[in-house]
Order: sequence, then C-alpha cells, then structure tokens
Amino acid sequence: MALTKYVLVVEYDGTKYYGFQWQPGLPTIQDEVEKAIKKFCGQSSRAVAASRTDAGVHAKGQVVSFWAKEELSTITMTKALNYYLPRDIAVKAAYRTSDDFNVRQDALSREYCYYILNSESRAPLSEGFVLHVPGTLDMKPMNKACHLILDSHDFKSFTTFLNNSRNTVRNVYKAEVRRKENLVIFRMIADSFLPHQVRNTVGLLIRLGLGKIGLDDFKYIMEVRTPDLAGPRAPARGLCLNRVNYSKSLGVQQ
Repeated sequence: MALTKYVLVVEYDGTKYYGFQWQPGLPTIQDEVEKAIKKFCGQSSRAVAASRTDAGVHAKGQVVSFWAKEELSTITMTKALNYYLPRDIAVKAAYRTSDDFNVRQDALSREYCYYILNSESRAPLSEGFVLHVPGTLDMKPMNKACHLILDSHDFKSFTTFLNNSRNTVRNVYKAEVRRKENLVIFRMIADSFLPHQVRNTVGLLIRLGLGKIGLDDFKYIMEVRTPDLAGPRAPARGLCLNRVNYSKSLGVQQ
C-alpha cells in the first residue's frame, strides 16, 4: 500500500515536557503527537519536527511531518488529533504534502522569540512564558549587539560543548530587541540554530542591558569562540518557536 505524507503545524506549552524529541520514560511533545496519530490513523508513525525544541521551550508554529497508509481528510485530521492530544498541545493546521518534502532540510529559516518581563513586580499569570528581570534593561546597547550577530558568524561561544567536527557557523537574518510597555521581546531568525544558541544569546544580552558587561565584552565573547562562554543561558520558559519558513506552501488541505 502506498504511503501518504502529511504535515502538521503544532502549537504547544512546553512547560511540563522534556523537549520535542522522544526520550525513554519522559514526557515529550513527539511522544504525545505520535500517540495521537496512532489513535486516529490506527498505525504507528514517526513524527519528525523542523526544530527540536529543548525542555520547557514553547512553540506557536512547530512544523511536523509523518506518513500514513491512506489518504485522509486534513480537516478531519486536525479535529481528531486535537481530540486525542493533551490540552497543552494543539494542531493548528494539517496538509497533504509531496513525498520528497523534508520539514528540516527544506526549511529556509526558523524564527524564535524570547519574552522578558522587565518590571519590578512579577506577573503570576504569565510566569511560565516570560523571564522576570526587575532591573531596567537599556535597549540601545542590546540592539547594537544584535547588529553584531547579523549575517554569517561562528557562534561556538553561544552553544554548549560540541564535537570539534561540528560546524558552528550559522546565518542570522534578523536579530532585534523591542519593548512593548514592560515586555521586552528578543526576536531572532536564522537558517538554523546551535544547541542553546538563542538562550545563551539572551543571557548575554541581559547582562549587557543591565550594564554588567560592555559591548566590547560582547564582541570578545563572539570572537574567542569558546563553547558556552556566552552563558549563563536564559531559562527555557521565555523561549518560543514562532514559525518555520519555507520557499513554498506546506501542501494542500482537503
């Protein structure tokens, strides 16, 4: 029997999960999605994600693909998978796609946002989705630093320890910090990301915005290319995968 490939756009609150990727004995997004697919399709299928979010990281536009043994209604699929999924995970849309579409390799870029509550008081209702920083952040040096990380650079200082053979050069298309009242939002778009790259970048930007380091320190950390030097990294709860960008549509809905 010929298999049909489908793509899902998934949103989730990653608070209680150990990241997207399956881990034995631990709750993960991949495990929940695959269980829902099995209940709806009556078969096991591997769910492949465009970006492997870490433990505690959220997503508004994660892209996931899987195979099914028969052609299914994507509208019915969306409703059925949401019925079987837990309340903190939802399929926003489903598409039938071409057999050669690869959610990882065909992605042009990934967009992440990190949310900082920059106020003296905490906000209990948004506690799981923002990092509370009480000291006033100076946006000017933070955005100057954002300008430094644009284009192609070796981001070894912004990741955890890696095998020496791994390429740590990434292309950053957008990096900016903006303020909306007490909410400071860091937005970063790149072709792909190294492990903990965004959270280490945010941690360093916060130190810069609080005056604990200068712009020259930021430049030095970039240039010295020492793993994890940009840390300590910001907590996972403020990070969200907003979208994954492709050169063409994900597929068709039926």
